[in-house]
Amino acid sequence: MGLLAGSPLLAQQLDDVNGPINIHEFEEAAKRKLHKFAFDFIAGGTEDEHTLRSNREAFSRVALTPRFMTDVSDVSTEVELLGMNLKTPIIIAPTGGKNLVIPSADEIVAKAALATGTPICSAVGVQKLLADGEPLQWWSNTIGHRTKDQAQSFAKRTADIGGRGIVVTIDNSYQSNRDRNNRNRFDYGYMNLDVPKEGEVRKPVNPARPAMWQPHTPSMTWQYVEWLKSGAKIPVLIKGVLHPEDGAAAVKYGADAVVVSNHGGRQLDGAMASLDALPDVADAVGGKIPVLMDGGIRRGGDVVKALALGAKAVLVGRAPLWGLGAFGQPGVERVLQLLTDETKLAIALSGKRRPAEIDRTIVKRMNVWH
Repeated sequence: MGLLAGSPLLAQQLDDVNGPINIHEFEEAAKRKLHKFAFDFIAGGTEDEHTLRSNREAFSRVALTPRFMTDVSDVSTEVELLGMNLKTPIIIAPTGGKNLVIPSADEIVAKAALATGTPICSAVGVQKLLADGEPLQWWSNTIGHRTKDQAQSFAKRTADIGGRGIVVTIDNSYQSNRDRNNRNRFDYGYMNLDVPKEGEVRKPVNPARPAMWQPHTPSMTWQYVEWLKSGAKIPVLIKGVLHPEDGAAAVKYGADAVVVSNHGGRQLDGAMASLDALPDVADAVGGKIPVLMDGGIRRGGDVVKALALGAKAVLVGRAPLWGLGAFGQPGVERVLQLLTDETKLAIALSGKRRPAEIDRTIVKRMNVWH
């Protein structure tokens, strides 16, 4: 994981945006700088955090089996996805509570996305860039609406301001039980407030009444896809798929893509790792619509493993936030560039030239840790 935590050299390097040499060290840098209130909100999972850990561990159960003696003198990370030509198969995932990290965080992350040519999925923070005519590739996101009229209106507004799609997070019907937040007596009303100032005390929630069971959109069904698509003719992506039958249902009900995801281990603890779920969901979808994946991506090799197991692209959530927390916009840009550069190298060292050439022939599922 890079330099030894606590070493003087590490401390010196982590004060410079060019110091951290990988995503793990950006996380260490962010942890040093962020209020515990904010760091725990971002880093934490649900309850015992089995799924949070499993998302990372799953990558160690997949080995790359590269092919050599192939011409890899011309390597690209470009992909075509839902009518967009992307420089990289890496997309910034929707993440809540960014203002706990830094004020105006959503706009700052959007500017970093624009600067690096990275697509972004975000509910807010992009409006000014789009209004200025900037070529930002943007998907809006939602956890649903209670009525058809609300859904149609949301879809139309998204399309009208330049949205290239809508990501529907389906695994957030109720607020989950997050021990770190409960221990900090975190009030979810804080999510859109600026990060606490040093020494600031906020009134905690009653520790006997954690936020779990707070309803979001528990009545949402597959009909919601039709509601959105009747409001605007832009792609609808279903995020939160782990079961193959949900992948098949997404195709049946007209979704344009699915995202294999367990919400970064932040909803149902004990849910399977996204990477473990990916191959079966991809098989169930059967190439009819693109499959994407998020959860645990920290290296370019992780991206290649996900592509090999059926993903067209991946979403990253925590990694850009570590860059944001450590160094603001320059940190986000460097994190995204590191991931893109590592991905390009991993593609080449696997004996491939393009993401589209990557398939299951270059991976092997392992029965033991390695």
